[in-house]
Amino acid sequence: MTTPSAEPGFPKGVSQPATRALNGAGYTTLEQLAGVSESNLAKLHGMGPKALAVISAALIARALEPLKP
Repeated sequence: MTTPSAEPGFPKGVSQPATRALNGAGYTTLEQLAGVSESNLAKLHGMGPKALAVISAALIARALEPLKP
């Protein structure tokens, strides 16, 4: 069994529609979202406030640059 930090892609709690939206925009890993504009991500069809909150918390937990306002 792998640990959450070793899992590819996005953290648990990011919905499938949000994952598809991120993949469609070219994002395939959490690390690629470091420093990205939260408002730009929110414009993606399928991205909701819960997914943004989960991603933001995961970036902070991994000591990566948080989403920009």
